[in-house]
This record gives sequence, structure tokens and C-alpha cells, in this order.
Amino acid sequence: MRRVTGLGGVFFKTSDPQKMYEWYDRHLGIKKGEHGVSFLWRDAEDTKKIGMTAWALFPRDTKYFDPSRANFMLNYRVEDLDALLEALRKEGVQIDPKREDYDYGRFAWIMDPEGNRIELWQPIEPAAKPKKADPSSQRKVAKKSPQAKKARKKS
Repeated sequence: MRRVTGLGGVFFKTSDPQKMYEWYDRHLGIKKGEHGVSFLWRDAEDTKKIGMTAWALFPRDTKYFDPSRANFMLNYRVEDLDALLEALRKEGVQIDPKREDYDYGRFAWIMDPEGNRIELWQPIEPAAKPKKADPSSQRKVAKKSPQAKKARKKS
């Protein structure tokens, strides 16, 4: 099992998130969306897969990083959250019992030996969109079908 497959996000605390988002936008061109910033990239092993790394600012008094006292939290992408948590449990890693599941992935949290909270994210692959049929190819198939040939002979 591959454990961590990449960096899923970087989150840090600030006294004024809106002011800091404006600073990062003005000076570094990092533009905030509805839920922070998303950096899109392609998977090195399968360039058809698009991945995302989140970057977000949180208010200094957020409880989201608790019980860590650090001003940051990293999110790591994982291949199999359940298998990884079982392996980490056997290795004695401190695991938060909280879990969250969303349409874009599953989340769990652990603590490193220095008390830094780490977010683990198993992304959920978006369902493949069905391809729209090309109407011209449907007409070609219809013209070649035995039923179509019979209908043309009768007319």
C-alpha cells in the first residue's frame, strides 16, 4: 500500500484572514475562491487525472487545528485511508477518532510526535461523465442496420 501520495493542502492561522488573502493576491497573484485557493495539477503517473492542492487561511482562534498548538496544518493525500489508519494504529500513532466524508473525499486526523495535527485525505475520483453520442454516427449506424435496410427496401 502506498501511504502518502502527495500534498493535499496547506493551512495556516492568521489574525486577519481576509487581509492576508488580499496581500497574497496583490503580491503573489494567489486568488481566493469560495473555499480558499486550489492549485490544480496533473498526476505524474496518469496525466488524465487532475489533482488539487488546497491552500487556506484560518482565523487565529480556529479550533480546526486542535489539539495542536501549531499555526499550520498539512493535509496529505492518501491512497487507502482505512488501511493506512489501521497500519498507523498498529504503529502506535495517535489517531483522532473523528472522521468526515464528503463527495470529494474522506478525511481523518493524526498527531505527529511533536503535537502537530496532520489531516489525511483520500480523494474520491469523480464519476466519469458519459460521453455524448455523436448524432451523425448514430445516423450512420442506423443506415447500416438490417432493420434500416429492410425499411428502405419497403419504401
